[in-house]
Order: sequence, then C-alpha cells, then structure tokens
Amino acid sequence: MADDGAAGGFAGRLGAEVQEADDGSARIRFEAREEHLNPAGTLHGGVLATLVDTAMGTAVRTATGDGDVPATSQLTVTYLRPGKPGAVEVTARVRTKGEHLTVCEADVEQDGTAVAHAVATFALLHR
Repeated sequence: MADDGAAGGFAGRLGAEVQEADDGSARIRFEAREEHLNPAGTLHGGVLATLVDTAMGTAVRTATGDGDVPATSQLTVTYLRPGKPGAVEVTARVRTKGEHLTVCEADVEQDGTAVAHAVATFALLHR
C-alpha cells in the first residue's frame, strides 16, 4: 500500500505527509513551523506524539486485514533531544503482531539526528 498524500485526520491538519506505507512499515515527513513550537521554542512534545502515533498506526494498517482497525492502547514516547523548526522524518515498523494486539516502534529524526523514540501497542478492532 503506497500512499504519497497527506496523513488523514488531526495529523493531516498539522501537515504530516505519508511518504511510504507498505509491509508493516511507514515513513512520514513533517515540516515543523513556528506554530508547532512550545514556549521554550522547541518542537512541542504533543506534536511529536501525534507524529509517532500516526506513523505507527499507518504501519499497522499495512499489516492487517481490511476489517481490522488499529486503536492505540498504549504509547510511550522517549524524547531524546529538542526538535526545532524544519523537516522531521518519522519511520515506524511493526515489531510483533498477535491476533488481537500489535506492537510497533518508531524513530523521529531531524537533520540526521535522533529526536525521539516511541513504542506503542495497538488493539485490533474487528469491524
């Protein structure tokens, strides 16, 4: 499933763009601007959390059936260093897929430097 468009929902409104999504992995690009910064002038942690959650959810959708809807049941974000205005890339991959739960990992990089790492568990809701 290749998708070169904007991410849907909230992440899409922020400006996140899905660059790749296939075979249990996804890559999202985001341009951090002034409105995405916190009062300290660094990239807001909530923006980073949204980006990793979106990337991991996208990766899970590439590894599930059409009737399965991933819902985040646990998300842990480790902020490694402050982000700044400019291009941000998030890569996500499914690590373990069970019948009802799937575990993913994501990395956030800016200028080739790690900004955050995340791990999430997704419950698979069956339509």
